[in-house]
Amino acid sequence: MPSIIRTTTLPAGEAVPILGQGTWKMGEDARRRADEVNALKLGLDLGVTLIDTAEMYASGGAEEVVAEAIAGRRAETFLVSKVLPSNASRAGVQRACENSLKRLRTDRIDLYLLHWPGSVPLTETVAAFEALKKAGKIRHWGVSNFDTDEMRELASLPSGANVQTNQVLYNLVRRGIEFDLAPWSRQRGIPLMAYSPVEQGALARNARLDAVAARHDATPAQIALAWVMHQDGVIAIPKASSQEHVRQNVAALDIRLTAQDIADLDRAFPPPTRKRGLEMI
Repeated sequence: MPSIIRTTTLPAGEAVPILGQGTWKMGEDARRRADEVNALKLGLDLGVTLIDTAEMYASGGAEEVVAEAIAGRRAETFLVSKVLPSNASRAGVQRACENSLKRLRTDRIDLYLLHWPGSVPLTETVAAFEALKKAGKIRHWGVSNFDTDEMRELASLPSGANVQTNQVLYNLVRRGIEFDLAPWSRQRGIPLMAYSPVEQGALARNARLDAVAARHDATPAQIALAWVMHQDGVIAIPKASSQEHVRQNVAALDIRLTAQDIADLDRAFPPPTRKRGLEMI
């Protein structure tokens, strides 16, 4: 277990771990369910209490895996889930949230996100989120896959400033957000949640990470994850379906990248020099 689980702070003032547990693709195969549940349980044991899921993942199956993992441990878990844009109307958000609560076997979601921008006016979705907060069904809300212009629009709406996070694709080979979205978010104290921080495992096999990994007696995947967590105001949410993978992810918290490491990684994976469209997978 790392010496300390580092945290960042939501605009509402609540501290959350900078390392969470993702669940994308969990719940898709019954043969893997026990391993997935045990991996999430071990993460909780090691202090990684933020778990991210969504109604879309395995059509609700991932939320059911999470429910099994957090049974009896709800109070120590910071639970994040997401609503599909097709359910983002006032009534649709209410129904979707109730269904997620049932699958998660809980009475509240700590952070409820709009999964990506859709056709429903944002004013309606925000009003629905605020109603869920008032009812105690969710504690905070945020968004996912919003680019800078979309965040500006959101911030201008009534209650739009209550957004707590934006979950986006971010890793060493997907650095486009550094040009404007990340600075805009930092300036306003809105943490970013980085999904696929190891590029769905691809960075674990990237030779450009080998030299830095060797200096820290770490794996390339751990360096890629440590780099994401090194960024100010960023929460990494890698998925780990085995207990060994969970341990490796948690060990990345103890890696302290040096200025030389960062310079080497910037040469190997150059930061953006112009605006790019927000990437999604």
